[in-house]
Amino acid sequence: MLCRRLPTLMPPLDDEEALAVTKIFSICGKLNNAQSGLIRRRTFRAPHHTISTAGLIGGGSIPKPGEVTLAHHGILFLDEMPEFSRTSLEALRQPLEDREVTIGRARGVCRFPARFMLAASMNPCPCGYNGGGVNDRPCTCTPTAIARYRARMSGPLADRLDLQVELPRQTVRPTSESGISSAQAREIVMDAAERQRSRYAKHGIHWNSQLQGPLLKKFTRLSSDAEMLLQQVYDQLGLSFRAHDRILKMSRTIADLAGRESIRSEDVAEAISYRCLDQVAE
Repeated sequence: MLCRRLPTLMPPLDDEEALAVTKIFSICGKLNNAQSGLIRRRTFRAPHHTISTAGLIGGGSIPKPGEVTLAHHGILFLDEMPEFSRTSLEALRQPLEDREVTIGRARGVCRFPARFMLAASMNPCPCGYNGGGVNDRPCTCTPTAIARYRARMSGPLADRLDLQVELPRQTVRPTSESGISSAQAREIVMDAAERQRSRYAKHGIHWNSQLQGPLLKKFTRLSSDAEMLLQQVYDQLGLSFRAHDRILKMSRTIADLAGRESIRSEDVAEAISYRCLDQVAE
């Protein structure tokens, strides 16, 4: 339910993005007959876990775009991620890194765009009750079954997920509203997106996730205490260089959501707290 709300919180597609998405859907024959004009809302694709690797990534004797391309500039949601085939999940690593899919055939090489946000969910174990409270149903899974279930998502793939959050099972429905509304959240996201577009207007990028090399170093400068915190966690958890850079980008985004240009140590600490799979691995 939370993942399906993402398109309503994200900024609408700009003209360039809307044109690219509309062209993809038109080429794939997926435009609604009654639709007129460009697609302006970010797409949400939720394929079933039985999908083939070609259906997810793209392929075939005559290469066709897969779900990762249909989710271009939108969200690709994998519900119960470990139930997808290991081959399909591992095939996601290249488009997540390169933001495009490259398919080679005897006739030539095809490249399909795949700049999407990957959102996924999984249970703590096959039965879904591992780690519950005393009043919850007991877990019936063996340690071996739990380890096998969690191992279906490899470390390199988990390393590419910026936000890894464990949600406790809700036992009582809240009786009063708390936090912020969707409209308020969208307004905060829109402000942060505009801040990023203005910051990178002269650098040919739009989002913090696109920062690399010199630009990453320039726009994610940390204070001495924040740098010390990140280095300490990097050593303790044995993080990869990729995870280190993704924490920097997430810290930059957290500061943007707070309306600040400077990145504080608490921003870095919050970004680190969102990598629960690294902490479990440790």
